[in-house]
Amino acid sequence: MGKRIRVQRRGRGAPTFRASTHKRIAPVRYPHMNKQELEGAVQGAIVELTHEAGRGAPFAVVKMENGETWYTVAPEGVYQGQQIQIGGNAPIDIGNVLPIGRIPEGTLVCNIEMTPNDGGKLARSSGTYATIVTHTPEGTIIKLPSGKTHYINANCRATVGVIAGAGRVDKPFLKAGKRYHLMHAKGRVYPRTRGVAMVAAVHPYGSSKRGGRRVTTVSRHASPGQKVGLIAARSAGRGRKKVKI
Repeated sequence: MGKRIRVQRRGRGAPTFRASTHKRIAPVRYPHMNKQELEGAVQGAIVELTHEAGRGAPFAVVKMENGETWYTVAPEGVYQGQQIQIGGNAPIDIGNVLPIGRIPEGTLVCNIEMTPNDGGKLARSSGTYATIVTHTPEGTIIKLPSGKTHYINANCRATVGVIAGAGRVDKPFLKAGKRYHLMHAKGRVYPRTRGVAMVAAVHPYGSSKRGGRRVTTVSRHASPGQKVGLIAARSAGRGRKKVKI
């Protein structure tokens, strides 16, 4: 009888796979705003800039004039005590939050919503940003950090500026312990052993008798004991060029 593989053991409550979530401050989300508030502008201030475990970018605590407090990733250039505005009539200044349809073309933005009032989903890691390409009747086209373009609803909100902490990944870890503590804060497994290096009882790719990797394509809906390797792959193996005759 074999052991449960890593993907089966994850999330079962063992300390090996548990993230240190008790050190987290709060989720990053824009406050829920109605249409009337979005048409105007609500004043607020950054009351604190701090660090959150497992997050590469600086963390900002924002308190609004209506008493509401929300948390966000800090754009580059903001400071503690800075006045910011959120709404459709807010000026195009670093740290302000506006509907993406109100932001001029060519502006660098971050923490972008994919659907209105979802709190912000895109371009949130340190040093990342998206660019407003153009506005169309169907929505706003933005260029993502990956280089791809994407249509966004004009009512989705975004923060003006670039997420702080650029260049963080350029510094080498130098020691395995540094990387271990980063992975532990994020709740990831480190070091990660290859399946082919294991015995057959522990992993489907295990055993030295098989010779090389057991290349398989598994269903998206396969059980965790089978779900290793090429998960829901559209095609497997080397792509071959078709010869035109």
